[in-house]
Amino acid sequence: MTDNDPRALARPDDLSAFEAVMRQHNRMLYRLARSILKDDTEAEDALQEAYLAAYRNLPGFRGDSRMSSWLARIVINESYARLRKRKSAIVVPLSGEAPDVETSMPDRESARPDAMALRAELRALLTRKIDALPEQFRTVFVMRDVEDLSVEETAECLAIPEATVRSRAFRARALLRESIAREIDIATVDAFGFDGERCDRIVASVLGRISRSPQPPQETS
Repeated sequence: MTDNDPRALARPDDLSAFEAVMRQHNRMLYRLARSILKDDTEAEDALQEAYLAAYRNLPGFRGDSRMSSWLARIVINESYARLRKRKSAIVVPLSGEAPDVETSMPDRESARPDAMALRAELRALLTRKIDALPEQFRTVFVMRDVEDLSVEETAECLAIPEATVRSRAFRARALLRESIAREIDIATVDAFGFDGERCDRIVASVLGRISRSPQPPQETS
């Protein structure tokens, strides 16, 4: 079956086939929802509701578009509906957690606790910077650069021209580079920090060692 084959989405009474469909598209659709909602838990909830809507509307899927695009549009509609509801409510602060990403088996160096902590910090930083992108650029960036969808697939999912996808992706990358560069510039100023506590500690240590050492011989005239 192809991605355009309506049978690939499964019959309403074939839950095992629908489960396979969900597992096939889960990562891409979750990231799409999160790019709009900027919240891990709400993106997960939106995806679940979108799947339920898709399941209820299986008879209406005729394969006129890619299955991934059909599902993506349902996820987008659900996410934006939640976004509209959120505007009238108090916004819960972001968790700051990075989305799950698939990685290859780590080598011995990357598995070290300090290396893993650094990678976690970098993922969190990148997530914050992506979240800070304007919405129209953020969603395209996630689909093109994070999910590696083609320009054609992204345009079909978002119902925008391919030229718009290219321009938004280019602008998103430029904004992200500028934002991360500013973060690095700020961090560079504080690199190898030498605060008062460190200064006091060095001075105290040296004075202590001097006090415990024999006095240097006095010069004679």
